[in-house]
Amino acid sequence: MTRSRALFGALVVLIPLLLLTAFTMPSPGQPGDQPARPVAPLSPLTKDRASAFARLALKGINREYPNKPGHVLTGDADAKTPRSLHPAFYGCYDWHSAVHGHWMLARLLRLFPDLPEGKDIRAVLGGHLTAEKIKAEADYFARPDAKSFERPYGWAWLLKLTEELRGWDDPDTREWARHLKPLADLIAARYVSYFPKQTYPIRTGVHPSTAFGLAFAHDYARAVGDDKLRQLVEERAKTYFGADIDAPARWEPDGADFFSPCLTEADLMRRVLPPAEFRLWFGKFLPGAAKGEPKTLFAPATVTDRTDPQLVHLDGLNLSRAWCMKGVAAALPAEEPIRQVLAESAARHAGAALVHVASGDYAGEHWLASFAVYLLTEAPPSGR
Repeated sequence: MTRSRALFGALVVLIPLLLLTAFTMPSPGQPGDQPARPVAPLSPLTKDRASAFARLALKGINREYPNKPGHVLTGDADAKTPRSLHPAFYGCYDWHSAVHGHWMLARLLRLFPDLPEGKDIRAVLGGHLTAEKIKAEADYFARPDAKSFERPYGWAWLLKLTEELRGWDDPDTREWARHLKPLADLIAARYVSYFPKQTYPIRTGVHPSTAFGLAFAHDYARAVGDDKLRQLVEERAKTYFGADIDAPARWEPDGADFFSPCLTEADLMRRVLPPAEFRLWFGKFLPGAAKGEPKTLFAPATVTDRTDPQLVHLDGLNLSRAWCMKGVAAALPAEEPIRQVLAESAARHAGAALVHVASGDYAGEHWLASFAVYLLTEAPPSGR
């Protein structure tokens, strides 16, 4: 009984002190709690690192095997090699990785014209992006059983490659862009015909992601002046995601994600909403973000086996989370405290993944450099 009275007496003293502390402690994320700190940008891509990334892509871009084709066979005659099916994009393990490998090589050549690997890059792009080979790629998409082929992940990267080659004062890239145009037009038409029929978005962290597919399509539509595609993307984005609140980000990541479903959605919406509307939307969508919550969204994912083609996806997740956070931060007002939270988390994610792009295993090396280059070189476009 004496011990109980002593414990009760201690609680009587401690509880008021704890309550006083709780009410007087500054809450994180509120303006004015701490002096504003500048948002530290990610380190820019250096020429040496660009060369290393280029070598990774060049090592895989002509490597036909191993290969994971997304090919529907309707008979014995359809049993063909990857190079026969896709004369332009047969390397890098699968079609979409080959496409964004070409995108990465084109971007590196544009940013570093005197790159030591420049001659090899031009040889690869010139050898693959011929009118004849791109026509064969377009013919493949015209097959009745290829309606859903690479939808929308590969579609998005094909448009990004075409966008990259436009407006560049170089005779080679002008020719390659001209060759790609019929395939890009076909893909843009696929967006316009398909997405009005997709009633519900696909909220995933892998290839079928609706938000990612629409985000890159919006970039392309703005770059080339395709108003029909741009309007379609904006309408679909608002219909799918405009009313979203309190996203279940605490469930992320899944075990094989290379996108954050929630952050990829936000990265799309900052493209299609005016800045003031996006600020309000984002505050309702991730209400705990200013406090760095949920913690699983703001902490880099753990990768336990970089030889496993699914587990190594999480390195890609860390890179894509970083670019989404960078894009979202750029779309918010300069005085928003959350910009610093996003910038610091983006830097942590980038640091966790960039050192593993060249892991020594093809499972990650055939594609991660493209994500790294996009993160380090993409300037987020302004809102509408």
